[in-house]
Amino acid sequence: MGIRYIFLGPPGAGKGTAAVRLAGFLEVPHISTGDMFREEMKEGTDLGKLAEECIGKGNLVPDRVTIEIVRRRLGRTDARRGFILDGFPRTVPQAEALGGILADEGEELDGVVYFAAGREILVRRLAARRICRDCGTIYNLETMPPKRAGICDRCGGELYRRRDDMPRAVEERLREYEEKTADLAEYYRRLGLLIEIDAEVDKDETFDELKEMMSATR
Repeated sequence: MGIRYIFLGPPGAGKGTAAVRLAGFLEVPHISTGDMFREEMKEGTDLGKLAEECIGKGNLVPDRVTIEIVRRRLGRTDARRGFILDGFPRTVPQAEALGGILADEGEELDGVVYFAAGREILVRRLAARRICRDCGTIYNLETMPPKRAGICDRCGGELYRRRDDMPRAVEERLREYEEKTADLAEYYRRLGLLIEIDAEVDKDETFDELKEMMSATR
């Protein structure tokens, strides 16, 4: 029996890191919209070309494109074992489309985990985030620093701070997230699927809580 969860939460809440770690523990794929877009673009598919054109112009990828990319990814063999979905859905219409995709396969979500954290801690975490220019590995100077300052542990590449991790940009990102996702969280709450966890605690505590919760549903 598969295990199917969505991870929701504001930037800096740690949902992406937790998703990768937990997916490895549960032996199910971690599926993120960013990874799906990059893969489609790399393969040069029609959907990938549309996504690349939108991203290149600084526009959001249209729902119809994103939804179809998600449909294709969830149709793969490895996703039959279950998945942890990170970065999708972002709106109620996308959530409704996801429900339809799963229903077509006779499947349904087990839950939607919301990573709750206050604005102050989110700003601090994002300000401490660094990314490898070569392999894209993400570090945090507070919670997950590299072994050598400014150098990626994995490939030796240079670590840098993204422009949208600067304090002013972070405030705007958080405001935009709150405006766009408040209805989404309430949508899943009404369906009885929303599970809220404290994302302000140590990442190992969060991981242990997630392991206990999800192991019980396997």
